[in-house]
Amino acid sequence: MAKPALFSERKQETCPDCGSVLVIRSGRLGPFLGCSAYPACEFIRPLKAQADGHVVKVLEGQLCPLCQSTLVLRQGRYGMFIGCGNYPECHHTEAIDRPDETAIRCPQCHEGILLQRKSRYGKVFHSCDRYPDCQFTLNHKPIAGECAFCHYPLLFEKKTAHGSKVFCASKLCGKPVAVEVDKNE
Repeated sequence: MAKPALFSERKQETCPDCGSVLVIRSGRLGPFLGCSAYPACEFIRPLKAQADGHVVKVLEGQLCPLCQSTLVLRQGRYGMFIGCGNYPECHHTEAIDRPDETAIRCPQCHEGILLQRKSRYGKVFHSCDRYPDCQFTLNHKPIAGECAFCHYPLLFEKKTAHGSKVFCASKLCGKPVAVEVDKNE
């Protein structure tokens, strides 16, 4: 659909401040409705009335642990999540997909374990479960092992044009390591 067709399909509404026609304008944060009498009238309104957190489905039989209200499935800025149906009063939320745990210790703090997570853009990465105390992240699949060159306690698998290779996870080293990757992990 072309942009002019997108902007011309909306029915004409009037400005509540001055009575002029509202037109769709484009700004740095995206399209919005603005008064056609601008700059005399500076009324603006977002095109979507409530873009963040709208209810997709009511989850019958599942109660909020804080206020005992019914939980709902919501669509938010960063994807789907479960939240309390009594939202402004109760702020309970839950993630739909829990991060996958690995049995590999964090090489930076030596206390936490690495979790598989997704960024808001959908890319998979691994990070320490002690975030924000430990901010270790890795963009590739971690492998337990030690670097033969610098003795760093973590390796990662990277797919290259010549197949999968194992590298040292230290940012100072990063050398390829000759280790056979166990396909059962």
